[in-house]
Amino acid sequence: MTVHFIGAGPGAPDLITVRGRDLVARCPVCLYAGSLVPPEIVALAPPDARVVDTAPLTLDAIMQEIAAAHAAGLDVARLHSGDLSIWSALGEQTRRLERLGIPYTVTPGVPAFAAAAAVLGRELTLPEVAQSVVLTRTSGRASSMPPTETLEAFGRTRATLAVHLSIHALARVVAETLPHYGPDCPVAVVFRATWPDERVLSGTLADIETKVAAEPMERTALILVGPALAAADFRESALYDPDYRRRYRGLDG
Repeated sequence: MTVHFIGAGPGAPDLITVRGRDLVARCPVCLYAGSLVPPEIVALAPPDARVVDTAPLTLDAIMQEIAAAHAAGLDVARLHSGDLSIWSALGEQTRRLERLGIPYTVTPGVPAFAAAAAVLGRELTLPEVAQSVVLTRTSGRASSMPPTETLEAFGRTRATLAVHLSIHALARVVAETLPHYGPDCPVAVVFRATWPDERVLSGTLADIETKVAAEPMERTALILVGPALAAADFRESALYDPDYRRRYRGLDG
C-alpha cells in the first residue's frame, strides 16, 4: 500500500501530469482538496473508489482515512491543487506517515504562478531585467511569515514577485513594494488561472487597487509584481547568439 501525493495542477483538468492522471485512475481511495481540485480530475478515480473531500476534515481525520486504507491494503491518491512543493501541507502529512511507517510518493504538478504566467503570455525572467522569481505570501491565520521574509525585503531585489493567498491584503502588498519598484511598475492579478471563470486584471502599483476594487476577487487570486511583466526593450539572451559557444553548437554552427 502506498499514499500517492499528486499535484493536480492549477485548474484546467488537462494540466494534470500523465503520471498523476494514471495514479488517480488506479487508486481505490481518493482524497482530494475540496473545490481547489476540478471535479473532472476527481472523476478519474475508479467507479467503486472511496472518494473523500478533505476540505472539512482535520489532519487527524485525514490520517484516519489513510490509516484505514493502509490496514485494508488499498493505495491512496491524495490530490492537492497546483504543485506540492509550496503551501500544500505536504510536510505535515508526510511527517505523520513516516512515523506510522506508511510509504508514499510525490508527483509534482503545474504550479499556479506558472499557469498565471502562461495566461499572461509572459516570461517572468528576462535578461538584465529580472533573473529571479520570489514565491511568497503575506501572513494569514493558517500560517504566519518568518520575520525575515517580508515584502519589503524581497522588494529590494526588484525580482519578479509572485504573491500568493494575499488578494485580501492588496493594499499592504502595494504599500510595501511601491518604494522599491515605483508607481509605474507593472502588476497583474490573475484569478483562478486556467479555470472557466479565470479573470485577469493588469495595471501598475499606482492603480491596481482601484481596478481590483471595481472587480473584487477571492483569495485564490495571484498577484504578480515586477518590471518583467511589461518589459519590451531588453537584451536578447546570449544562448542563441551566433557567437556564443556552447556544448551543442560551435562558432560555425
